[in-house]
Amino acid sequence: MRKSMSRSAVCCVICAVFLLFAGLAAEPCEAKTEFVSIGTGGTGGVYYPYGGGVAEIWTQYVDGVKAVAEVTGASVENTRLCHKGETLFGEIMSDVAYQAYHGVGKFDGQPQKIKGMFVMYPNVFHMVAMKDEGIDNVTGVKGKKVSVGAPASGTEFMAQLVLEEALNAPYSSFDVFRLSFTESANALKDGTIDVGIWAVAPPTSSIMDLATTHNVEVVPFTRDQIRKVTEKFPYYSAYSLPADTYRGQAKEVLTPSVWNTFICNADIDEEMVYKLTKAVFEHQDYLINIHPFAKNTTPENAIQHSVIPLHPGAIKYLKEKGLTIPDKLMAE
Repeated sequence: MRKSMSRSAVCCVICAVFLLFAGLAAEPCEAKTEFVSIGTGGTGGVYYPYGGGVAEIWTQYVDGVKAVAEVTGASVENTRLCHKGETLFGEIMSDVAYQAYHGVGKFDGQPQKIKGMFVMYPNVFHMVAMKDEGIDNVTGVKGKKVSVGAPASGTEFMAQLVLEEALNAPYSSFDVFRLSFTESANALKDGTIDVGIWAVAPPTSSIMDLATTHNVEVVPFTRDQIRKVTEKFPYYSAYSLPADTYRGQAKEVLTPSVWNTFICNADIDEEMVYKLTKAVFEHQDYLINIHPFAKNTTPENAIQHSVIPLHPGAIKYLKEKGLTIPDKLMAE
C-alpha cells in the first residue's frame, strides 16, 4: 500500500512540474535586452566620460537596452565602425560628419551610412607647448616634433585641415607623432614632443593634469589665421578660450572650434532612436554633472548646429518639442 501511495505521489509531482513548465511556455517571453555600444575616444578626453553618461542614461531609462561606452580612436574610427554596424552609435566631430555623410575629403567616393541624433558641444582646438619652447604662433610648429592626435581621430582630422590646407603648414614641415591625449601629455612632460594638439571640450583632464606640474601654454591663432580657417571650412568657427581655463593661462586664447555630432547607423529602427534621443534630452542634467559643456546638448542646438540629416527617430522627438526641422536636416 505504501509503495502504491509513493508511486502516486511521484506521479503527482511529475505532473505538477510538467504543468508548471507548460504554463511558463504559454506565457509571453520577456522582452529581449538589446546590448549596444557607443564609440567614444581615449580616456584622456571628454568623449569617453560623456559617452559613458549617455550609456548610463540609456541603460537606466530605456526599457530593454543595456549600453556601454567603448574606448576607440575617436571620430574617424567611430564613423567607420558605425557605418559597418560594428558599433551602432558614435561621437564624432562635425567636420568628420560632414565629409563622411557626403563622401568627400577623407571619405572621397565613400559616403558613410550615418545619421545625426543630436549635437553634443563644441570642440576647441588646443595647440599646447611648454612656455620655454617660445612658440607664440601656430605656424611655429614648423621644424618641431608635433603630436597631431591619435590615428583616425577627429583631432588628427582637424589638425590636417587647419594646418595643411588652411595655413600652409604641411605635415612635411614638422615631425609627425600620432598620440592619444594622455600619450601627448606624457610626451610633452618627457620632451619626446614639442607640441601636442587636442580638439576637445575645455577644460580637459589630460591638459589640466599637465598644467599642474609644467609651465604650458595654449598657442593662439591670429585673427587672420582664424579667417583663413573659417572661410575655407565653414563648419569651423572662432572660439575665445577664457583666461585661467588652465593653470598659468593668463590671457584669453583665440582658436578654432567645431561642434560634435552624436551619430547612429542610418538603418536603426525609428522608434528605438526616438526613445534613445528622448532619454538623453530628458536627462541632460546627468551629462552636465559629467562635464559642464554638456549644457550645449539641447534640442535647439540640434537644429542650429547639425551639419548632416537627422535620423527619423530624432526628428520625431524634435517635432514633439514643437521645433521646425530645416529641409537640409530631414532624413532622405
